[in-house]
Amino acid sequence: MDPLTLKTARLQLRPFAPSDADAVYAACQDPDIQYYTPAPTPFQRQDAEKYVTETAPRGWDTDHDHILGAFRSDNAALVGSFCLTKLFQGVYELGYWAAKEQRGQGYSAEAARALCDWGFTALNAHRIEWWAMVGNTASRALAEKLGFTLEGTLRNRSMVHGEPHDWWVGGLLKP
Repeated sequence: MDPLTLKTARLQLRPFAPSDADAVYAACQDPDIQYYTPAPTPFQRQDAEKYVTETAPRGWDTDHDHILGAFRSDNAALVGSFCLTKLFQGVYELGYWAAKEQRGQGYSAEAARALCDWGFTALNAHRIEWWAMVGNTASRALAEKLGFTLEGTLRNRSMVHGEPHDWWVGGLLKP
């Protein structure tokens, strides 16, 4: 699938470009992003370059990971990365991280809502899942704001920094 651009009232969601590597690198220095997402730890400059030039484009090429960078319309600042990953036919997972300085202003909800709406229409999704490590209360609050229903807690779902961690799972069904 060819990558696309989505516009909201305050944001532009677009494919990452090589010129975005500096902003991705800076954002991913946040310890919360490195802890709560699958970002490499420590996050190096080459990780940012790989993300914007290889990982994100490959996701679109394979029609598996639909990754878009969210950028403010007023100043082009990076808000974060938002992705719909195909799990099964009609079922996708919403993943995201937000730059620390852009949090708390409603940008993440705006970007995630636009991507989910696109997923329900363009990808014909009937269900979008959200997963977050227990303790990531900001991610949970955003998911609930978007209308996701918390469906359970998976005990010791994955290893993070050598320790097993529980994860929340939620679902959003096509309206």
